[in-house]
Amino acid sequence: MTRLLTPDELESRLRELGAARYHNLHPFHRMLHSGRSSKAQVQAWALNRYYYQSMIPLKDASLIGRCEDPVLRREWRRRLEDHDGTDTHPGGIERWLKLTDGLGLARELVTSTRALLPTTRFAVQAYVHFVRERSLLEAVASCLTEMFSPQIISERMEGMLAHYDYITPETLSYFAKRPPQARRDAHFALDYVKRHARTPEQQQAVIDTLTFKCDVLWSMLDALHHAYVSPGLIPPGAFVPEG
Repeated sequence: MTRLLTPDELESRLRELGAARYHNLHPFHRMLHSGRSSKAQVQAWALNRYYYQSMIPLKDASLIGRCEDPVLRREWRRRLEDHDGTDTHPGGIERWLKLTDGLGLARELVTSTRALLPTTRFAVQAYVHFVRERSLLEAVASCLTEMFSPQIISERMEGMLAHYDYITPETLSYFAKRPPQARRDAHFALDYVKRHARTPEQQQAVIDTLTFKCDVLWSMLDALHHAYVSPGLIPPGAFVPEG
């Protein structure tokens, strides 16, 4: 990048990037939302995605642990509660387990994470390490994919409820609560990077971070497609559907 973008120009670049690279475009998600996935494929997706969901609080806690701004810390503490829950309100991780329970997966198998695809583990750990090790600006920017998540959640709920008779609104309770949280979080993160990316180099770092995060999510679906769709090569130790 050779010149400083205006804040609105930076936002336009980020939205263009998401429109081209967000994982709602992946063939595996197209299958999932259109009713063309087998139950085994849905199970594999939910089991592997659990690992991503379970590691979000660790990622967020690492950001809080090196943040000197109390406003930013307060904002990020809400994210911890959203996923971990409280003593009286279950969080997103517990609601995700309702999905895997409803799909007939043993909870111990899911939470042990021993049946993950290797790429799932590597991609999620790369994301966690990125947030721990890169600048605070890049750490905040890594959640900008939430700008695009309400759309994919809407597609997912509509498609899965319409096409899979074993899916119920209760099974999808995670997704029912997530869109307003994602909009709130995305609004804060976008405003933060627009105000704090003050040089062309910092703006390029924000753009590169969103690219990295889209790649993380895309690679997880690549692995699912390779193992459970085509060519159907399940790595040793990974989840093997019954039958």
